[in-house]
Amino acid sequence: MSKYQILVVEDDAPVRNLITTTLKARDYRFITTGTGEGAVMEAASHNPDIVLLDLGLPDLDGVEVIRRIRSWSNMPIIVISARSEDSDKIDALDAGADDYLTKPFSVDELLARLRVTQRRLGLMQNAGAEQAVYQNGLLRVDYSAGCAYLGEEDLKLTPMEYKLLCLLARNTGKVLTHRFILQNVWGSSWENDIGSLRVFMAALRKKLESNTSSARYIQTHIGVGYRMQKID
Repeated sequence: MSKYQILVVEDDAPVRNLITTTLKARDYRFITTGTGEGAVMEAASHNPDIVLLDLGLPDLDGVEVIRRIRSWSNMPIIVISARSEDSDKIDALDAGADDYLTKPFSVDELLARLRVTQRRLGLMQNAGAEQAVYQNGLLRVDYSAGCAYLGEEDLKLTPMEYKLLCLLARNTGKVLTHRFILQNVWGSSWENDIGSLRVFMAALRKKLESNTSSARYIQTHIGVGYRMQKID
């Protein structure tokens, strides 16, 4: 029996029924709502493990729902939307979404995204057991608190920036390919997600580096990926 509870936010009844039928068959617990206001209320009331969120809601745009939830919670949010433009994906991810699934989608892909998110939840819950604090030069990541600092300054990272930083930190000195990063952070390895990765990596580096043209922490390997450098 799955211990995870999913909040399904979808105003299209056939799509909602497809999702809930799939979840029920895999023993997930779930709550449903068809509005943005309902999504915020249910998220606050039930504190679900994962949110599946449509962007085209009748009252609030899904991006606004993400921003509201992110003001008080880091619960994983997977967007399921018919909007397929890169700008829509970037807006949702930048607001704090963890993943983006474009309609029409396959049931197998949805379940795969959920499994990846569950693995990330497990890693976050067990992070303190492997290393409480990561220190590299002035950079400090407190895994148990879910915060990152540069010296005494709180970097105020978005959920996605924090996940990218943790992945790089846990692999300091290794070149991580675009594919590896996408699989471990987004749960996908599609080429069209690389643009979103570059946007988030640029935002992360801007917070880490005073001069991004001579990066100290994150090194870009053009056409390959990124590496966290060890600072003496």
